[in-house]
Amino acid sequence: MAIEPKISINGILHDKSDAKISVYDHGLLYGDGVFEGMRSYSRRVFRLKRHIDRLYESAKAIWLEIPISRVEMMREVNRCLEANSHLEDAYIRLIVTRGAGSLGLDPRKTTHPQIIIITDSITLYPDEFYRHGLSIVTAGTIRNHPQALNPRIKSLNYLNNVLAKIEAIKAGCLEAVMMNHLGHVAECTGDNLFIVRRGTLHTPSIDSGILGGITREVVIELARGLGLDVVERTMDRHDLYTADECFLTGTAAELIPVVECDGRAIGSGTPGPITLDLLERFQHLVRQPHPEDEDALNSEPVGSTPSAT
Repeated sequence: MAIEPKISINGILHDKSDAKISVYDHGLLYGDGVFEGMRSYSRRVFRLKRHIDRLYESAKAIWLEIPISRVEMMREVNRCLEANSHLEDAYIRLIVTRGAGSLGLDPRKTTHPQIIIITDSITLYPDEFYRHGLSIVTAGTIRNHPQALNPRIKSLNYLNNVLAKIEAIKAGCLEAVMMNHLGHVAECTGDNLFIVRRGTLHTPSIDSGILGGITREVVIELARGLGLDVVERTMDRHDLYTADECFLTGTAAELIPVVECDGRAIGSGTPGPITLDLLERFQHLVRQPHPEDEDALNSEPVGSTPSAT
């Protein structure tokens, strides 16, 4: 019999079947809130501080004040992970909503932001695709215009991505590439994108209208540590079609090869050597402790109540 996950809502643990929030919550009514997806390996959250920093940056961008400090949030994530000790490796979804209010958009009419931590397992892509690679398509649905809803804000409104995901499903694929408002390659529905060309790693720049992925940052660090050149630049579909290798990165996806785009084989049509080397090194790295996380957790006495900012 499967063990039911424990869900944290405002610091109180609930069984999955009993975890509830108000139907008047603006996160449900309007997608008004922010979130982070995190991974734990051997019961240690990977790059926890960096995820929490990005959560607070997203919240600030939408004028949402999180009622606890960053360190307390890190401790709450770890507490929820400990309560789900049956999961050796886990996926953690941390959500902060605007809170319950009246019908209407005015955020001043909401009270008590809801802090929800879900700790469970996730399989974004079957194992066979990590060995043999994904086929992807380009979507007609473009990425949100950065002056409308900046993709660097990890908001609860993911309808833009869902619509592109539907296009992938209809095409018989698991993932789709999204273009930005200028027609350049941005990212996939849930992942950042890299190509390899003549031994150099290329990826769309942040100003291409992408989420600044934490796994993306880690892979860039790994690549540069190996002496590979990494270029962040404007890219188009021609770059994908003519690449030697291609792979995607994301917290849920980790690092996964891509071997075909829009019916065109990428490189040899099999995962390339640089992709496979980075995948192996990434899988080793995620199980190592990170000093930045340990330093942050020890920076504030337990029981203190500093401001959220």
